[in-house]
Amino acid sequence: MKNQTVLITGASRGIGRAAALLFAENGYRIAANYRQSAEEIRRLEEEISAFGVPFLPLQADVSDPEAVEQMAEKAQRQFGGIDVLVNNAGISLIGLLQDTTAEDWNRIFGVNVNGAFYAAKAVLPGMIRRQMGRIINISSMWGVAGASCEVAYSASKAALIGFTKALAKEAGPSHITVNCIAPGVVMTDMNRELAASALEELREETPLGVIGTPEDIARAILFLASEEAGFITGQVLNVNGGIVI
Repeated sequence: MKNQTVLITGASRGIGRAAALLFAENGYRIAANYRQSAEEIRRLEEEISAFGVPFLPLQADVSDPEAVEQMAEKAQRQFGGIDVLVNNAGISLIGLLQDTTAEDWNRIFGVNVNGAFYAAKAVLPGMIRRQMGRIINISSMWGVAGASCEVAYSASKAALIGFTKALAKEAGPSHITVNCIAPGVVMTDMNRELAASALEELREETPLGVIGTPEDIARAILFLASEEAGFITGQVLNVNGGIVI
């Protein structure tokens, strides 16, 4: 998909990084958001340079509406518009609900839900004006099924699913698709913090018997951004090896 621009939040590592590399390989211009990982985003830029596509690093905390608006304005000014938005930035929290503070809860929702809202709100006017666009939100299998000791995280990822379905109906008349991916157990920095025994249990619970990779999710994101997915909107694609069916 030549001459199209993708804005990926949380692009410095994990799923966001894999998606940036895959989109670059397919000829997209890359607007890569990060919050603190300047060294990681520099390494990503070096790798993407091999594909010969423009790369724009964008530092912003997605929970800050003004920062997101400025980020989107910079990307649109540089590239003339955003064709694909991937709301990937996210944080997790493991612990009992009674130990979760209001600050914890608000931070989880600030990044996982509000960040997607701010980014979509910033790019939608341009998409509506051009009568085209793709918005892809990254939820989680726990947004579908819920996870004990991850109530705040599960609730935030479930909120993304509702956000996706409602926005798909609202943006559809402007030929904008809005979809959601709910990854299963994927080997990212978030899951590397789990004990090896816990990861092994999750692998055994997965019918395909493997832990997913960021590239597995990136391929699904690229598909939903493609012309082939033009008649798909408001859907939740469960890329999880069968662990949640």
